[in-house]
Amino acid sequence: MSASLNVTRGAATIVAMPSTRSATPDVLRLTTRVASMYYERGIGQVRIAEQLGLSQARVSRLLKQAEQLGIVKITVHVPEGVHAEVEAQLEAHYGLDEAIVVEVDQAALRDDEAMARALASTVASHLELMVPSLEAIGVSSWSSTLLAAVNAMRPAGPGETRSVVQVLGGVGVASAQRFATRLTERLAQLSKAEPIFMLAPGVVATLAAKRALLADPSCRQAIERFDHLSALLMGIGAIPPSRMLRESGNVFTDQDLEDLKKAGAVGDVCMRFFDAQGKPVKTPFDERVIGIGTEQIRHTRRRIGVAGGRRKFEAIRAALRGGWISTLITDLDTGQRLLAQP
Repeated sequence: MSASLNVTRGAATIVAMPSTRSATPDVLRLTTRVASMYYERGIGQVRIAEQLGLSQARVSRLLKQAEQLGIVKITVHVPEGVHAEVEAQLEAHYGLDEAIVVEVDQAALRDDEAMARALASTVASHLELMVPSLEAIGVSSWSSTLLAAVNAMRPAGPGETRSVVQVLGGVGVASAQRFATRLTERLAQLSKAEPIFMLAPGVVATLAAKRALLADPSCRQAIERFDHLSALLMGIGAIPPSRMLRESGNVFTDQDLEDLKKAGAVGDVCMRFFDAQGKPVKTPFDERVIGIGTEQIRHTRRRIGVAGGRRKFEAIRAALRGGWISTLITDLDTGQRLLAQP
């Protein structure tokens, strides 16, 4: 017996193959009929069982058998705008849990603010799906992309989220430091969780100032949670820093930038810098940062890095090489370059 059954159901195409010699004609006939009723005519398994006088369990087995015998072959058709192959290759090559790539226009590849807007809706959708299953979420205080994404999010339904923790102090002048509070507070509101603020600057001038702030209860409430985060949301920074960061206040001195360049730094997450191979870079600047530490970042199970554009390519690639992130959300051009220049 041979069959010629072409069925489309949702995003999958089911194509009947020539009958195999490993089953009797009667079995093949029944299996093909059940597959046709289910896939081609959209009849549910319960009704098929009633109509053919079979048990529902038998119908389920016959549908599985249809695939095993080659009577049914399912082919996934990827919708336009979804780049599953690039994502799968990135996951395999860099050992990621998940990669998400987004098509953006050419202008966004050269402009950080345009890239933030282009990635925002995809990041928002990812967070809407992910956040309800996470109990404690750490969020980097300085990422225009994350802020744009959180502003685009819809409120989450009932979930497990208990706290949203700011993992880096505010960066820059006082007005710029409110950026961090806004990001943490908004995500907490959307996920119906408690916001835990890091009420301190992200970078201080001296080690004495850092020691004093670390002893303050307003900092301790966040720091004590860094070892117990379910996930960490981070932007990926580059050297030189973005215009927004440069204009936010005196975060980096000329000497800081010189020290980082001499040490080979190409990028950072949460102000923890790394070189082109992703290895941590230690300079006097690192000692003045008030925020989550290198090992605490790496020990967090889900580390979601969000960045794109040509200016940040080296930083993104280094973050992947060093295992700083487990999920990457970026643009298609960057994803393709990461595969072409691994």
